[in-house]
Amino acid sequence: MKIALIGYGKMGQEIEKIALDRGHEIVSKIDVSSSDSFNDDQFKSADVAIEFTRPEAAYENYLKCFEANIPVVSGTTGWLDKLPEIQDRCKNDNQAFFYASNFSLGVNIFFELNKQLARIMNKMNEYNVSMEEVHHTQKLDAPSGTAITLAEGLIENIDSKSNWKLDKEGDASDIAIKAIREGQVPGIHTIKYDSAVDEIIIHHSAKSRKGFALGAVLAAEFVKGKTGYLTMNDLLNF
Repeated sequence: MKIALIGYGKMGQEIEKIALDRGHEIVSKIDVSSSDSFNDDQFKSADVAIEFTRPEAAYENYLKCFEANIPVVSGTTGWLDKLPEIQDRCKNDNQAFFYASNFSLGVNIFFELNKQLARIMNKMNEYNVSMEEVHHTQKLDAPSGTAITLAEGLIENIDSKSNWKLDKEGDASDIAIKAIREGQVPGIHTIKYDSAVDEIIIHHSAKSRKGFALGAVLAAEFVKGKTGYLTMNDLLNF
């Protein structure tokens, strides 16, 4: 499979290693210094583009891929106000877009565990749920896209919660998310249910970027030849 990499930072380089190990070809590498490459024949020959860039650049990158009829796999977070427009393009123009706030297989299992525990805790009114996420200092958005996905899983399954707030609760219907930026931490996410007598904690800690990169390449293999808006739920068949 021919892959275009949009964003060639640490994640892009890790994705390149795994893609090559799995027998794929990298036909184009695009970063801020080579944005004209969207017009190159090498880019247009790609079977799929994998995009890990910055929130302010992501949406325009997607549109450029759609113009070339190249399916997109993206792990960029912080742009989701534009998601309905991307979904409309997939539906109306037969484009393919695969999005995940986190491509780690372990994190996506954690998402499902989070929702199942939330269903159990829904009627346990003596417990209040909160979240913490820790990432490296280069991560610009807060809370992380993964934390937002986890919060959405809680809101869907806990009747008393309807919103999330960064750093502190506004009222009892809010889920407080604490976001910490330090060192080179790949990603740590913790959900805590606290009561007067005990606490229940579930926790996921990434050891490196390799898990994210592998998931992105698996998504690229999955999306080839498909159309529509796809997620890790489609890939993992939860």
